[in-house]
Amino acid sequence: MKKGKNKKSKKHSKRQKGFTMIELILVITVLGILAVMALPSFYDVSSSARTSARDGVIGAVKGGVNMYRANALTAGTTPVVPATLDGIATAGACSTARLCYANVLQDGISAAAWCTTGTGLVYRWGPTNFPAGACAAAVGITTTCTYTAATGASSCVAD
Repeated sequence: MKKGKNKKSKKHSKRQKGFTMIELILVITVLGILAVMALPSFYDVSSSARTSARDGVIGAVKGGVNMYRANALTAGTTPVVPATLDGIATAGACSTARLCYANVLQDGISAAAWCTTGTGLVYRWGPTNFPAGACAAAVGITTTCTYTAATGASSCVAD
């Protein structure tokens, strides 16, 4: 009888330890469900980033106009605002050769998501880049920003 008892205890001691197949399948299923729930929040990150970049540029331009005015005050002259936000005379997308907002931003804007109508007063932002020579509403514009040189105010509206 002792022999049988010893065999039983050896049998249990040899049993391998680890996860069962059902436990592994359950964990993989739960991770899959969590991933599916998280994907929609990450799916639209690039669109949100572009919109945040647009808002940052708009804020920087407003700050640049105020700095222009402040520089005049510190120089002891009558505070003025720039007559235009850049010296671009033709409509088209912003680029490294056509820096938009160059009069109020140190490095200007070269992103092709922005374009100018060529007046230095009206700019457009789109969710995609503009073609080199176009700045028309037909390209899928989402925001038009207008600068008023008399007051230095800038306003943006969604198209």
